[in-house]
Amino acid sequence: MAVLVNFKICDNAKECGGIAVCPTGALSWNEEKATIQIDNDKCISCGMCEKECPIGAIAVAKTQEEYAKIKKEIDEDPRTTKDLFVDRYGAVAISDFFKIELKEIKDKSEKDCLTLIEVYNPDVAECLLKSIPIKELTKTLPKDTLFYKAESDKVLEEFNIKELPSLLVFKKGKLLGHIDGYYTTDGKETMLSKLNVIINK
Repeated sequence: MAVLVNFKICDNAKECGGIAVCPTGALSWNEEKATIQIDNDKCISCGMCEKECPIGAIAVAKTQEEYAKIKKEIDEDPRTTKDLFVDRYGAVAISDFFKIELKEIKDKSEKDCLTLIEVYNPDVAECLLKSIPIKELTKTLPKDTLFYKAESDKVLEEFNIKELPSLLVFKKGKLLGHIDGYYTTDGKETMLSKLNVIINK
Protein backbone atom coordinates (compact mmCIF):
# COMPACT_ATOMS: atom_id res chain seq x y z
CA MET A 1 0.00 0.00 0.00
CA ALA A 2 2.44 2.73 1.17
CA VAL A 3 5.63 3.51 3.04
CA LEU A 4 5.98 6.52 5.31
CA VAL A 5 9.13 8.08 6.79
CA ASN A 6 9.12 10.13 9.98
CA PHE A 7 11.69 12.73 9.01
CA LYS A 8 11.52 14.19 12.53
CA ILE A 9 13.66 11.28 13.73
CA CYS A 10 15.31 10.19 10.45
CA ASP A 11 18.74 11.58 9.65
CA ASN A 12 17.82 11.38 5.95
CA ALA A 13 21.11 9.79 4.94
CA LYS A 14 22.08 8.44 1.53
CA GLU A 15 23.29 5.28 3.33
CA CYS A 16 19.74 4.48 4.57
CA GLY A 17 19.32 0.73 5.06
CA GLY A 18 15.70 0.98 3.93
CA ILE A 19 16.84 2.17 0.51
CA ALA A 20 19.38 -0.64 0.33
CA VAL A 21 16.82 -3.43 0.90
CA CYS A 22 13.85 -2.03 -1.04
CA PRO A 23 13.24 -4.51 -3.91
CA THR A 24 11.19 -2.11 -6.07
CA GLY A 25 12.82 1.29 -5.62
CA ALA A 26 9.87 2.69 -3.69
CA LEU A 27 12.53 4.18 -1.40
CA SER A 28 15.44 5.81 -3.21
CA TRP A 29 17.96 8.62 -2.85
CA ASN A 30 17.33 11.85 -4.76
CA GLU A 31 20.81 13.18 -5.51
CA GLU A 32 19.59 16.56 -6.72
CA LYS A 33 17.49 17.28 -3.61
CA ALA A 34 19.81 15.33 -1.26
CA THR A 35 16.93 13.49 0.38
CA ILE A 36 15.25 10.10 0.70
CA GLN A 37 12.52 9.90 -1.91
CA ILE A 38 9.30 7.89 -1.66
CA ASP A 39 7.39 6.52 -4.67
CA ASN A 40 4.38 4.69 -3.28
CA ASP A 41 3.29 3.56 -6.73
CA LYS A 42 6.22 1.14 -6.47
CA CYS A 43 5.59 0.03 -2.87
CA ILE A 44 4.48 -3.60 -2.48
CA SER A 45 4.19 -3.40 1.35
CA CYS A 46 6.82 -6.09 1.87
CA GLY A 47 7.98 -4.39 5.09
CA MET A 48 11.69 -4.96 4.45
CA CYS A 49 12.54 -1.26 4.85
CA GLU A 50 10.60 -1.08 8.11
CA LYS A 51 12.60 -3.98 9.58
CA GLU A 52 15.88 -2.48 8.39
CA CYS A 53 15.39 0.90 10.11
CA PRO A 54 17.06 0.70 13.56
CA ILE A 55 15.10 3.63 15.01
CA GLY A 56 11.59 2.99 13.71
CA ALA A 57 11.48 6.00 11.40
CA ILE A 58 10.10 3.93 8.50
CA ALA A 59 6.60 2.45 8.62
CA VAL A 60 4.65 0.46 6.05
CA ALA A 61 0.86 0.71 5.85
CA LYS A 62 -1.09 -2.15 4.32
CA THR A 63 -4.49 -0.41 4.39
CA GLN A 64 -5.81 3.14 4.05
CA GLU A 65 -6.78 3.05 7.74
CA GLU A 66 -3.24 2.07 8.74
CA TYR A 67 -1.83 4.83 6.55
CA ALA A 68 -4.06 7.47 8.20
CA LYS A 69 -3.16 6.20 11.69
CA ILE A 70 0.61 6.22 11.03
CA LYS A 71 0.48 9.64 9.33
CA LYS A 72 -1.42 11.05 12.32
CA GLU A 73 1.23 9.65 14.71
CA ILE A 74 4.02 11.24 12.64
CA ASP A 75 2.19 14.58 12.45
CA GLU A 76 1.66 14.58 16.23
CA ASP A 77 5.20 13.45 17.11
CA PRO A 78 6.52 16.25 19.38
CA ARG A 79 10.15 15.68 18.40
CA THR A 80 11.78 18.00 15.90
CA THR A 81 14.74 17.80 13.54
CA LYS A 82 16.39 20.46 15.71
CA ASP A 83 16.54 17.87 18.53
CA LEU A 84 17.96 15.27 16.15
CA PHE A 85 20.63 17.21 14.30
CA VAL A 86 23.26 17.64 16.97
CA ASP A 87 26.76 16.21 16.77
CA ARG A 88 27.00 12.67 18.11
CA TYR A 89 29.63 9.97 18.64
CA GLY A 90 29.78 7.49 15.75
CA ALA A 91 27.55 9.58 13.48
CA VAL A 92 28.47 11.89 10.61
CA ALA A 93 29.61 15.34 11.74
CA ILE A 94 26.82 17.92 11.61
CA SER A 95 28.71 21.09 12.45
CA ASP A 96 31.91 22.21 10.74
CA PHE A 97 32.94 23.54 14.16
CA PHE A 98 34.01 20.05 15.29
CA LYS A 99 35.61 18.87 12.04
CA ILE A 100 39.37 18.56 11.68
CA GLU A 101 41.69 16.82 9.23
CA LEU A 102 43.70 13.76 10.34
CA LYS A 103 46.90 15.75 9.94
CA GLU A 104 45.61 18.23 12.56
CA ILE A 105 45.32 15.65 15.36
CA LYS A 106 48.83 16.28 16.68
CA ASP A 107 48.42 20.07 16.84
CA LYS A 108 44.92 19.95 18.35
CA SER A 109 45.98 17.42 21.00
CA GLU A 110 48.79 19.60 22.38
CA LYS A 111 46.50 22.00 24.25
CA ASP A 112 46.79 22.12 28.05
CA CYS A 113 43.15 21.09 28.47
CA LEU A 114 41.57 17.67 28.02
CA THR A 115 41.05 17.05 24.28
CA LEU A 116 38.80 14.34 22.84
CA ILE A 117 39.22 13.48 19.17
CA GLU A 118 36.82 11.06 17.52
CA VAL A 119 38.10 9.26 14.43
CA TYR A 120 35.25 7.82 12.38
CA ASN A 121 34.46 6.46 8.93
CA PRO A 122 31.57 8.47 7.39
CA ASP A 123 30.76 5.63 5.00
CA VAL A 124 29.68 3.39 7.88
CA ALA A 125 28.42 6.06 10.28
CA GLU A 126 25.39 5.21 12.39
CA CYS A 127 21.93 6.82 12.62
CA LEU A 128 21.82 10.01 14.64
CA LEU A 129 18.97 8.92 16.89
CA LYS A 130 20.92 5.82 18.02
CA SER A 131 24.12 7.75 18.66
CA ILE A 132 25.25 9.48 21.87
CA PRO A 133 25.23 13.31 21.71
CA ILE A 134 28.68 14.81 22.30
CA LYS A 135 27.28 17.10 24.99
CA GLU A 136 26.24 14.00 26.98
CA LEU A 137 29.75 12.56 26.74
CA THR A 138 31.37 15.77 27.94
CA LYS A 139 28.85 17.16 30.45
CA THR A 140 30.77 15.90 33.52
CA LEU A 141 34.19 16.81 32.12
CA PRO A 142 36.01 20.11 32.78
CA LYS A 143 34.38 23.07 31.03
CA ASP A 144 37.47 23.73 28.90
CA THR A 145 37.40 20.21 27.39
CA LEU A 146 37.72 20.29 23.59
CA PHE A 147 36.08 17.86 21.17
CA TYR A 148 36.89 17.23 17.50
CA LYS A 149 35.84 14.77 14.80
CA ALA A 150 38.22 13.51 12.09
CA GLU A 151 37.21 11.35 9.13
CA SER A 152 39.18 8.24 8.20
CA ASP A 153 38.35 5.20 6.08
CA LYS A 154 40.91 3.07 7.95
CA VAL A 155 42.12 2.53 11.51
CA LEU A 156 45.16 4.56 12.56
CA GLU A 157 47.98 2.28 13.69
CA GLU A 158 49.97 5.18 15.15
CA PHE A 159 47.31 5.48 17.86
CA ASN A 160 46.82 1.69 18.16
CA ILE A 161 43.19 2.01 17.05
CA LYS A 162 41.65 -1.40 16.39
CA GLU A 163 38.13 -0.36 15.34
CA LEU A 164 36.30 2.77 14.19
CA PRO A 165 34.84 4.91 15.50
CA SER A 166 37.48 5.53 18.13
CA LEU A 167 37.60 8.24 20.79
CA LEU A 168 41.16 9.41 21.47
CA VAL A 169 41.74 11.13 24.82
CA PHE A 170 44.66 13.58 25.02
CA LYS A 171 46.13 16.00 27.53
CA LYS A 172 49.10 18.24 26.71
CA GLY A 173 49.91 16.16 23.64
CA LYS A 174 49.95 12.87 25.55
CA LEU A 175 47.52 10.14 24.53
CA LEU A 176 45.90 9.02 27.79
CA GLY A 177 43.95 6.25 26.09
CA HIS A 178 41.21 5.53 23.57
CA ILE A 179 37.83 3.83 23.34
CA ASP A 180 37.28 1.80 20.18
CA GLY A 181 33.98 0.81 18.65
CA TYR A 182 30.46 2.18 18.42
CA TYR A 183 28.28 2.74 21.47
CA THR A 184 24.54 3.35 21.10
CA THR A 185 22.58 5.57 23.47
CA ASP A 186 21.84 2.36 25.45
CA GLY A 187 25.58 1.92 25.98
CA LYS A 188 26.20 5.50 27.09
CA GLU A 189 26.92 4.62 30.73
CA THR A 190 29.47 1.98 29.67
CA MET A 191 31.24 4.48 27.45
CA LEU A 192 31.20 7.18 30.14
CA SER A 193 32.64 4.69 32.63
CA LYS A 194 35.49 3.81 30.23
CA LEU A 195 36.13 7.52 29.61
CA ASN A 196 36.34 8.22 33.34
CA VAL A 197 38.81 5.35 33.84
CA ILE A 198 41.08 6.80 31.13
CA ILE A 199 40.92 10.34 32.52
CA ASN A 200 41.43 9.37 36.16
CA LYS A 201 44.13 6.73 35.83
